[in-house]
Amino acid sequence: MSGWDEGAVYYSDQAHSWDDRTGDAASAAAADNHTILQKFKEFIRNFETEKNVFPYRESLVHNPKFLLIDMEDLDAFDADLPAKLRSNPSDYLPLFEMAAAQVLVSLKTKVAGDTGVMEDPVTGDVQILLSSKEDPVSMRSLGAQYISKLVKIAGITIAASRTKAKATYVTLICKNCRKGKQVPCRPGLGGAIVPRSCDHVPQPGEEPCPLDPWLVVPDKSKYVDQQTLKLQENPEDVPTGELPRNMLLSIDRHLVQTVVPGSRLTIIGIYSIYQASNSSASHKGAVAVRQPYIRVVGMEQANEANSRGPAAFTPEEIEEFRKFAAEPDAYKNICSKIAPSIFGHDDVKKAVACLLFGGSRKNLPDGVKLRGDINVLLLGDPSTAKSQFLKFVEKTAPIAVYTSGKGSSAAGLTASVIRDTSSREFYLEGGAMVLADGGVVCIDEFDKMRPEDRVAIHEAMEQQTISIAKAGITTVLNSRTSVLAAANPPSGRYDDLKTAQDNIDLQTTILSRFDLIFIVKDIRMYSQDKIIASHIIKVHASADATVGDNRVSKEENWLKRYLQYCRTECHPRLSESAATLLQNNYVKIRQDMRHQSNETGEAAAIPITVRQLEAIVRLSEALAKMKLSHIATEENVQEAIRLFTVSTMDAAKSGINQQVNLTPDMANEIKQAETQIKRRIGIGNHLSERRLIDDLCRMGLNESIVRRALIIMHQRDEVEYKRERRVVFRKA
Repeated sequence: MSGWDEGAVYYSDQAHSWDDRTGDAASAAAADNHTILQKFKEFIRNFETEKNVFPYRESLVHNPKFLLIDMEDLDAFDADLPAKLRSNPSDYLPLFEMAAAQVLVSLKTKVAGDTGVMEDPVTGDVQILLSSKEDPVSMRSLGAQYISKLVKIAGITIAASRTKAKATYVTLICKNCRKGKQVPCRPGLGGAIVPRSCDHVPQPGEEPCPLDPWLVVPDKSKYVDQQTLKLQENPEDVPTGELPRNMLLSIDRHLVQTVVPGSRLTIIGIYSIYQASNSSASHKGAVAVRQPYIRVVGMEQANEANSRGPAAFTPEEIEEFRKFAAEPDAYKNICSKIAPSIFGHDDVKKAVACLLFGGSRKNLPDGVKLRGDINVLLLGDPSTAKSQFLKFVEKTAPIAVYTSGKGSSAAGLTASVIRDTSSREFYLEGGAMVLADGGVVCIDEFDKMRPEDRVAIHEAMEQQTISIAKAGITTVLNSRTSVLAAANPPSGRYDDLKTAQDNIDLQTTILSRFDLIFIVKDIRMYSQDKIIASHIIKVHASADATVGDNRVSKEENWLKRYLQYCRTECHPRLSESAATLLQNNYVKIRQDMRHQSNETGEAAAIPITVRQLEAIVRLSEALAKMKLSHIATEENVQEAIRLFTVSTMDAAKSGINQQVNLTPDMANEIKQAETQIKRRIGIGNHLSERRLIDDLCRMGLNESIVRRALIIMHQRDEVEYKRERRVVFRKA
């Protein structure tokens, strides 16, 4: 038994037979099969959607290679057929394919007869592909009870093997008597069952054939193309703390080479088992242990281009969406649905809304592709709800992957090359940027990433591709994804005493790829702190009350559906007047930044380049898309410029040089004054401001420098004024 089921050729002592039924049972089974075959032929020939419209007959004539069957149509024609297919697909699918081939031959003969030209009837295999509108089952729920049954699952392809030739019939020849024999191979990853002995009857004086006399004749065997894929659970379906599950898929014939890593798939297939070649058969019980895989008999890709068409939306939904988009305050309403539990940050919410909707992707005549996805960076103090925005986007975007910078490597973000243990060949596994193709990647702790890992996503952010050249594999993967990143300044808090370069501390190469960069500060104001505290207490108090209320989840689901509809239906372009307005504003922004660099004597932390002009174009298109408008107007451009000014422009001008109008020498003097003040005041001590200033002035410090140092320390909450500025108090 040690050689049983190890990959390619199987041996059996008995004469080969697919079943052990004899006599009446076998003839009854044959009669039943004949009846089913006739039903399948009748379905292909006679199923009509409208009067005299026969979709399957037409499809077979136009494309004789494969036939896509809708299970709902089969159910409407005969309720028994889908049940038989689901419970025993391995027996009934070959019958279905035989029926399709026979119908094709008769149709071709008929067509040839009608035209008066008698052609050779076209014979050959017709591949049956199934599709169904039923909901897919979870990959985690697949167990032994599903073996040999039809299942439907969804996931992301993370790897695809090279194409191999799989034998459907193996031609054998006996090395003793030279008698030939054809043995069928089981489909999928199964092999051929080869009898141990030759059935040749020896003549008197002739030597009998020995055991295992067969030689395989590869040239005379029949083959089909076969490929294996690795399907991983969708990131949103993986429970917290669990590793994502993988499933091996086997595809053949016309499904081969139709899928690249990163594609989202929904597949129908036969849940099967095979003996993994690397599992040792010498272990006790190893012969009884099998690895599961799915032999695919139907597949649909769920990427932006073909899955989110209008067919996915009901007429009532479309009517509701259009009615909502026609309202004058649609933009305001959408922004109010973005992270409603977060107080304030109105401009950040507007930016996140623009990121979710995105601009229009453009293909130029010379083959250059311009991205439509918007990238946003949130940089600032801790406890300013940056990570909450990322978590909200992960739940709301149709496709989203959340990752943390410290726990992500370059290979994990882009793609890795892995060697298959059994076949020893290399294959690609897509990382976060590939898996989020057509969606959003949320990267938390962006500043904690190693610089070499951060460099890996440069190409993915601008060209929206990932080029791989490793281990003899040279290829390009798609990563058409938006990036929402959150980062802290190097010192942990945003320091007003430092320049913008020191506070941001990211290379200009990565900063220029972000369309919007927000500096999020934790401003200490009594009135604002009181409102925020009140809001947070309300959120915590009402959290339990809304658990049973589905309103919030319905609203999230509505926003997700509206997002999908807008991204599918609407691809806005700038109007001429809006383009002129944008052009003039861009030139003015460049001039202002040039003047500022000349005055301060150093370049801006965030360069304003043509990429930033494209960013404003994308923002304008996203704002138009929110209202389902196909033209971005001047009003959209003005709002896009305002968003750009309050984010990227303010970030570029931030820091002490611009805020207090200081030279680097003055900044050093302020730091010295700050050190002296800290020496003078003990923790919790009171001291007169006037006396402190006089003491420091006697040491040779300038009074205005000391006052500025006190103001900056007060802003950072290191100094507190009591009794109308007469006393200074340093907090513990």
